[in-house]
Amino acid sequence: MALREARRPTVPAGTGAARRLAPPLAAGGLVVAATAALAVRDPHAPGSWGVCPTALLGLDCPACGSLRAVHDLTALHLAEAASSNLLLVLALPVVVALWVRRVVLLARGPVPALDPRRVPRAAWWVLGALVVGFTVLRNTPLPPGPWLAS
Repeated sequence: MALREARRPTVPAGTGAARRLAPPLAAGGLVVAATAALAVRDPHAPGSWGVCPTALLGLDCPACGSLRAVHDLTALHLAEAASSNLLLVLALPVVVALWVRRVVLLARGPVPALDPRRVPRAAWWVLGALVVGFTVLRNTPLPPGPWLAS
């Protein structure tokens, strides 16, 4: 018994919250850094951030236009951002709200690890259908208007 307890890792007093918050805060920091880079270097200029592989095929993937959309959001140009990638602009508030909720829960105390299997199966189907539908619509020759094309 004493041998088993000796191998158990211990957390120094006062670092529990810091350890719990480190992963989501680090992810948030990376997102802020990437957003700052996109604010400084305009992705509207051809080749400024490289070439998207799906663009070489002549297709718009669900992420096409995301760099331009984030750049436009940093300048508070909501309509232009939505024109670049409507799906990203609509999903961003949801993702930010989920991230803030997770940080608040972790700050209050230990919470279970994120487990995608705990999300209802119907939610995954709806999300998948939205992404596939968005991808199909933005690649059809129908006139969807500027809101779906990248």
